[in-house]
Amino acid sequence: MQAVILAGGLGTRLREETEYRPKPMVEIANRPILWHIMKNLSQQDLNKFIICLGYKGDQIKDFFLNYETRVNDITVNLDGSKAIKHHTFSKEEKWEVTLANTGLSTMTGGRIFKIRDYVNKERFLCTYGDGLANIDINLLINFHNQHGKIATVTSVRPTTRFGSLKIDENKLVRDFSEKPKAEQRVNGGFFIFEPKIFDYLDETCVLEQKPLETLASNGQLMAYQHDGFWQPMDTFREVQELNQLWEDNSAPWKNW
Repeated sequence: MQAVILAGGLGTRLREETEYRPKPMVEIANRPILWHIMKNLSQQDLNKFIICLGYKGDQIKDFFLNYETRVNDITVNLDGSKAIKHHTFSKEEKWEVTLANTGLSTMTGGRIFKIRDYVNKERFLCTYGDGLANIDINLLINFHNQHGKIATVTSVRPTTRFGSLKIDENKLVRDFSEKPKAEQRVNGGFFIFEPKIFDYLDETCVLEQKPLETLASNGQLMAYQHDGFWQPMDTFREVQELNQLWEDNSAPWKNW
């Protein structure tokens, strides 16, 4: 199964970082969040990736074209030969990465539609290039196999930004919870799509609007419930929080 990663958006809510680079290239522990997503999926036997490029997509291309020199220790001879000696080698050599230009302002559904030829009429996983989770992909796939519908979306309960209060009739605070999980579930990405998904897409559509709405109304969209870690990277605060989790050796998405 191939993994399609949407990596072309402008990232306007994270302008501090995305003015000069695409959002999936914002770093956690000196590696792009895109790398962390791919590394997590690779540990779960997904090693073929299709990355949908848009805003500053050349930077993502450059990262993979120069991958070995970016992530390994090297010696460069400056005697005219410019020979490079790699002292270490990455363990990602099993990755096959297709980098597809899907347009600067193309919407999410349009980006998926434009890579239809690369998925070879096969089932595929699709997710966003700016969110991390510790989802068990095998359980997700098994869930999808059992229901036989066109699409599965992973539903999550995001944490709220503010502390939650439980107050009794005397205005006494009985419970305080810092950043509790929301009651309502939301779209967490990590979709499984059958090839029939392309019947619901076109070059201009927003995946999260008419395509998913129509699938739902047709009874073709199922929700896999994930109650573990899930965190989008929409703000600079969230960039800091994800980096802190890594520094504390408590990054839930790290399965390697």
